[in-house]
Amino acid sequence: MIKKIITIVVLAALLGSCVSKKKYVELEQDLSNTKGELQQTTIEKEELEAKFAKIEERVVEYNSKINSLQEINDKQFFFVKDNLTVLSKNTRDNLNATLAKVSAEDLAGAKTLKDSMDLAISYKLKKSINETNLNEDININVSIDKTVVMISVADSLLFKSGSYRINSKANDFLQKLAEVIKSEPSIDVMIEGHTDSKTIHTAGIEDNWDLSVKRSTAIVRLLQNKYEVNPSQLIPAGRSSYVPLTDNDTKENRARNRRTNIILMPNLNKFFALLADEEVVEN
Repeated sequence: MIKKIITIVVLAALLGSCVSKKKYVELEQDLSNTKGELQQTTIEKEELEAKFAKIEERVVEYNSKINSLQEINDKQFFFVKDNLTVLSKNTRDNLNATLAKVSAEDLAGAKTLKDSMDLAISYKLKKSINETNLNEDININVSIDKTVVMISVADSLLFKSGSYRINSKANDFLQKLAEVIKSEPSIDVMIEGHTDSKTIHTAGIEDNWDLSVKRSTAIVRLLQNKYEVNPSQLIPAGRSSYVPLTDNDTKENRARNRRTNIILMPNLNKFFALLADEEVVEN
């Protein structure tokens, strides 16, 4: 009987020992899993903190830009027909002063900021043309279509027949033209050569295309080299005989078709570039 009891106690002890060891292994596994989860959570926390730090940097940078805009001295919003831009007070006042001189009819047609800028540039061009008496020569016709100034010059003033050498009698006109161009650096100037329909072919001239291009280029070179016009404003072009004013059926009509058109066009990009330069000088 005593042996049976001892045997039962020993077996119970062994069974109890086995259960405790299994439980221990399970606890160790749980601990290992918990450590792994904690490590993963730590990594995710560090990643989130890094992302948050980047967001904070962007917020600080954005706020800095906002503050710098708010600190710009003497800047005001200038409203023109549903368009908005930022101009200095001096520039805005000068532009408004120019626009105040434009006719109410023309100003009413300005529906965009570009229209208003073009009107201001065009007004100054017209004023410069009148001051230089550019439109008083019978060989010169000045017309204005909205904001584009067209100066048509008779062939007889600029060139001899079949030649692209500029007459000396055109010097007075070209000097006045240069003064007009230099008075407004924000314009582009296209020089268009036109011929009549009579064909030409000489040792120095291939055809009417060649003659029209060489004439416009000769004028461009003279404006640049002699009268110091900025070459970035000048655009030479040749139209040959394909844009006539009238039929080439009489001597008089052919004389009308032989001409040089000088087209003065506002360039808004240059206008704003000049404003930007002005801002730098003022600040």
